[in-house]
Amino acid sequence: MTIGSGVDALLGLLDPAVSTSLGRRQSKSASTELHDYSRSYITCYAPASAQHIGTVPSLNADEIRERIGKAVEAQKGWGDSSWARRRRVMRSLLVWTVREAEALSKIASRDSGKTLVDAAFGEILTTCEKLRWVIANGESILSPSSRPTNLVLAHKVSKVVYEPLGVVAALVSYNYPFHNVLGPIIASLAAGNAIVVKPSEQVAWSSQVYLDAVRKCLEACGEDPDLVQIVLTLPDSVEALTGDTRIKHITFIGSEEVGKKVALKGAEDPAVLCPSADLKYFADTWMRGVFQSGGQNCIGIERFLVHSSLYETFISTMEPRIAALQLGDVLSPKAAEKQIDVGAIISDRLFDELESLIAQAVKEGARCLVGGKRASKEAVGDGHYFQPTLLVDVTPSMAIAQKEIFAPVMVVMRYDTLDEAVALANGTRYGLGASVFGRSQQECRYVMDRLECGMVCSNDFGVFYLNQSLPFGGAKASGNAGRFAGPEGLRSLCNLKAVTEDRFHGWIQTGIPPLLAYPIKSGRGAWSFVNGLVRLMYGRDARDRASGVWGLVSAR
Repeated sequence: MTIGSGVDALLGLLDPAVSTSLGRRQSKSASTELHDYSRSYITCYAPASAQHIGTVPSLNADEIRERIGKAVEAQKGWGDSSWARRRRVMRSLLVWTVREAEALSKIASRDSGKTLVDAAFGEILTTCEKLRWVIANGESILSPSSRPTNLVLAHKVSKVVYEPLGVVAALVSYNYPFHNVLGPIIASLAAGNAIVVKPSEQVAWSSQVYLDAVRKCLEACGEDPDLVQIVLTLPDSVEALTGDTRIKHITFIGSEEVGKKVALKGAEDPAVLCPSADLKYFADTWMRGVFQSGGQNCIGIERFLVHSSLYETFISTMEPRIAALQLGDVLSPKAAEKQIDVGAIISDRLFDELESLIAQAVKEGARCLVGGKRASKEAVGDGHYFQPTLLVDVTPSMAIAQKEIFAPVMVVMRYDTLDEAVALANGTRYGLGASVFGRSQQECRYVMDRLECGMVCSNDFGVFYLNQSLPFGGAKASGNAGRFAGPEGLRSLCNLKAVTEDRFHGWIQTGIPPLLAYPIKSGRGAWSFVNGLVRLMYGRDARDRASGVWGLVSAR
């Protein structure tokens, strides 16, 4: 089956020659008035170049409710769909993603500022794996699961049935515009739901492209495109979505600050370098753990907790590598002529705060060995870039050690014992993911067993998300958004119905024993009967259970 790419008509916007410069200071989600003065608009521009790529209307509350209504109607024909139909849609999405990988990566790069390598790694690879896993495992995970019974209910069989919820919503962040949009759609459709997606207004342009393509895929598969709705709106209208009683579940991907009205999810992921850690081998891993997607990675590494025996060597290894990183726009006409390692930040809105956190840490005793400030306009043009930064000698009392900074900043802290490392790692209100590095499995397991987090891996970072059979989510303030991915995430999009039915329907029927029927004729007899049943079922030995049998047969 061939489906339209959904991106061809917009690929011209990937050429900066057709875009208009907006200037450095304009907000990425600016509300501006156009010809229709009764509504607001979202200005879309490339953070790597400040070039205008689109202006889209911000939906009002009535328009949001209308789209929810369309999803409700479409779901009525999808909730009881066969797995053959659902797999057909998933396979089509997988074929499309693989075929259009370069175009999809360029769109993500243009709208979020990341490099093409980061887009391919964090957007395409993860989405393909999610689709593969759902295609292979979705049916078995959501098929009715039988549950064991007991002697009292020996004449019954029990199972759990996973039914669609109806219409669900997803509020997703800007850092991975393709994957963050596709991931909830894949899971929701697989569970038999319709979905309303509210992307970050920071990436409204690319989100619209992706959602339009998904709707075309549904249509090409003979399904109702209204199963997937997009809500592009400014924050003042979001409550029309989150407060609508027709929405049965909300998936939230974003910062704690933005998510307080919906759920909490923050990340300040630590990497613990045990005394046996291999500094030479894992240097590349640590660089990508911090600087991939400009540090805008919820499972990236923000704090390095380094044993004192490795501390100075670790710093001397990282410093020249970080200093050599080059910023830039991989889609610019001159990109092929120079090295580009790190892309742009989505917005410069928090640059003042970030610079202040670093300056305050230095004032309190930390050392900023590389970077520490926004990149100059002379160096990078009109885009939003922050210098790759190495900040060492950080202590737990410093504000930067307690905040989710979401930027290309490597924060390094020293420890002397593994228990101290655990205390440092657990010493924030966040607990999404963590990494532990060491040649000694005993050291790694000692730390991993004691970390307060939702996900942890040894000698790597973030790989738990490449295994879609694992639930994704955190602990503490990072855990209130629940889990997605894995069987737990897929089933969370369902109504779990416990079903108990006759084992031999029509042949064996049971009612209330006469002694227990209302009105009770003999209180002593009723007690003897129930007490005998308890002893028969749960007595500690044969003598106890035999007395239970006698209690049953002798009850009057």
